[in-house]
Amino acid sequence: MSDNSKITLGKTLRDARIAKGYTLDDLQQTTKIQKRYLIAIEDQNFDELPGDFYVRAFIKQYADMVDLDGAELLKQFDSTLPSTQTQEYVDKVNENNPETRSQQRQVDERYVKLRRTVPIVGIVIVVLAVLVGIWIAASRNSSSSTNNNVDSSSVSVSGSSSSAKSSSKKSSSKKSSSKKTSTASFKKISSTTSGSTWEMKNASSKPKLSLSATGSAWMAVKVGGTTTWQGTLSSATTHSLTLPSGTTSVTFNFGNAPATSVKVDGKKFDFTTATSTSAASSSSTTTTSDSTTGTTTTSSSTTSQVQTVTLEFK
Repeated sequence: MSDNSKITLGKTLRDARIAKGYTLDDLQQTTKIQKRYLIAIEDQNFDELPGDFYVRAFIKQYADMVDLDGAELLKQFDSTLPSTQTQEYVDKVNENNPETRSQQRQVDERYVKLRRTVPIVGIVIVVLAVLVGIWIAASRNSSSSTNNNVDSSSVSVSGSSSSAKSSSKKSSSKKSSSKKTSTASFKKISSTTSGSTWEMKNASSKPKLSLSATGSAWMAVKVGGTTTWQGTLSSATTHSLTLPSGTTSVTFNFGNAPATSVKVDGKKFDFTTATSTSAASSSSTTTTSDSTTGTTTTSSSTTSQVQTVTLEFK
């Protein structure tokens, strides 16, 4: 590199700048190249620039700003400039080349996608292999169990049919017996001149009472000595109530027993009984004659209107 070529390159740029009337400060503001780099270019001190790539780039930009042909100037003084074959220069060119950057970006994106896809594909293959293994094992177990069932059923078909018949008979007999035993029933335990005591079997845990009357009839219901309900019913009215769970007995006080009707769990409770009392009552007289003996017999029955009836649950 001769001194004349150095001076010629720097002097050419400097003379063009001065001819345009630009100062170094003006050129720095326009090109965004630092002033010290502009001075280094004019003085041919290329070592002070950031790198070999920037030497040519800055010189071309400088020349274009002062209306010189930057490409032609670089070609003219190529021998005085750093080599374009260095790795630094090649890297910088590729970095600043949009097409090169785009190609590199596409390569990077493909690599990233490949890295993401490979594990997923591997997981899917493993899952499919496991599912196929489970299906094969289940198929084998199912076929073997089917064969065993066929063999066992062929051996014990006669015994199983007879046992099935006997078991069906037993179950039907149990059902019929359970139906018989579950039927509610009433039984009179004792009676007095003022009422009676009854027993009910197979009542529900919470017995339901339904009270009605064919005429005007007063009545009261007591549980455990406490009046649960009382009132007067007519032929047009009814009353229903449910006894508390665990009730062992209920006591009815009837003001007009013959006209009163009671149902427990939907089953009629026929509590009417013939008693004699001094209270208001309804009576009937029947006269019969015996032609053989020539005697006449008169019988009377009295049904008490006022009664106290106790029903115990068993």
